Amino acid sequence: MKPAEIRDLTPEEMTAKEAELSKELFNLKMRHATNQLENPLKLRIIKREIARVKTVIAEKGRSK
Repeated sequence: MKPAEIRDLTPEEMTAKEAELSKELFNLKMRHATNQLENPLKLRIIKREIARVKTVIAEKGRSK
């Protein structure tokens, strides 16, 4: 998801997206620990998406 797409979301949707990504990251970490994860790069991708969402949330908080 690109930052421009995240900025179009409402604050509630951004928070929900962050929670969804965090849950997915947890599941990927569990699968990685049990050697069931096919693509370990997925962990990096999800972490970066979480950071993008948190950055946009912080930007919106500063602009108020």
